[in-house]
Amino acid sequence: MYPPTAEALMRSRFSAFAVGDASYLLHTWHPSTRPASLQLDADQQWYLLEILGTSAGGLFDSQGVVSFRAHYRSAANRKLKDSLTETSSFVREGRQWLYVEALELL
Repeated sequence: MYPPTAEALMRSRFSAFAVGDASYLLHTWHPSTRPASLQLDADQQWYLLEILGTSAGGLFDSQGVVSFRAHYRSAANRKLKDSLTETSSFVREGRQWLYVEALELL
C-alpha cells in the first residue's frame, strides 16, 4: 500500500532513514532526481520528525510540498545531537507519491 499523501510519504521516508532502509528511500524517489545509489551514514541515528507545514499533497493533488525538521544524534556519542530542516517537493504518479527534491535546506 502506498502512502496516501505527501506528508505520509515524508513520514515513511523518515522511518526508512531511522532503520537504514536505503532500498525504500530509492524506491520512493522520483526517477528524474534519484541517485544511482544511496549510502546512509551509520553514525546518524534519526529519532524525531517534526512536520512544520504542508502545501497541497493531499488525496486529490498531484504535487505537494512538505516542510519538516528531522532530529538525529551520533551513534558514537549520543550526547551529540543535531537536526536538519528542509522543504521538499513531492509528486504523485498514479497512486504513488514520490520525493522529488529539497527546495530549501536550513
